[in-house]
Amino acid sequence: MLWALLLGYGVGGLPVAYWFGALRGRDLLREGGLGLGAVCRFLGPIPAFLVFLLDFFRGVMAVPLGEAVAQDPLGGLWAGMGAILGQAFSPWLFFRGGTAWPLAAGVLFAVDPRVLLGAGLLFLALYALSRRAFRALGATALALPLLFALLDPTPAYLFFGLGAGLALALSLREGL
Repeated sequence: MLWALLLGYGVGGLPVAYWFGALRGRDLLREGGLGLGAVCRFLGPIPAFLVFLLDFFRGVMAVPLGEAVAQDPLGGLWAGMGAILGQAFSPWLFFRGGTAWPLAAGVLFAVDPRVLLGAGLLFLALYALSRRAFRALGATALALPLLFALLDPTPAYLFFGLGAGLALALSLREGL
């Protein structure tokens, strides 16, 4: 399982948004961060959309890679948690990183699309009430164990929901 976690961390740690900025001669770490909002603001909507797609698909990819390495479905859960941590604390950027919500959405899509749908609906409801995206994302991240408890209350999924939710909440630390 450790190999699956490390593989997920490596996949998640690839700083896609930073590389998009570097290709345009911009240092997004100094200019405003690696979140999609900063990418859109400094590079434009098309690079932001491409970063979103690449982050989402890295999250989707981490789960089956972890399952293959561990030769166990639990390896996918470990790799998913590792990918979210890698996005939040990239080893390529001296353990700095961007918000991990697009990557986490990909992980949730690969693990259980029903949880992704529930998280999306919860986010929309919280955003409608608060009008603060980062707070709504943070609350949704911390509610992931509850969503897994409602849809698949096995210990492995509850632990994954807790780990993924905390990792996602930590990735939002600068925006809260």
